[in-house]
Amino acid sequence: QVQLVESGGGLVQAGESLRISCASSGGIYRLNVTEWYRQAPGKQRELVAGLTRFGGTNYADSVKGRFTISRVNAKSTVYLQMNSLKPEDTAVYYCSGIDVISTQRYWGKGTQVTVSS
Repeated sequence: QVQLVESGGGLVQAGESLRISCASSGGIYRLNVTEWYRQAPGKQRELVAGLTRFGGTNYADSVKGRFTISRVNAKSTVYLQMNSLKPEDTAVYYCSGIDVISTQRYWGKGTQVTVSS
């Protein structure tokens, strides 16, 4: 069983940076893909960034060039570095991973990111 726990959210001003973390209790190596999603009030959850176990990445067009997803295997943690934040980045950010063997998808409970103008 894998548990994902997000942390690092908070309130920042537009243009500032924030790094959020996703710690995996079952070991990050068990996840074939680790992704960050976000959900703003009244909107559907959307994929922000993804990282495969081989290091491949993908980003939503809205965050390309501003956000970076990375992983530290020794800490079983995936990060999302968010630069040049905009008010429209305000959302609850969720970490999600897909088990490499069972293909089961796991979700964290989310961390709130609020960007003021």
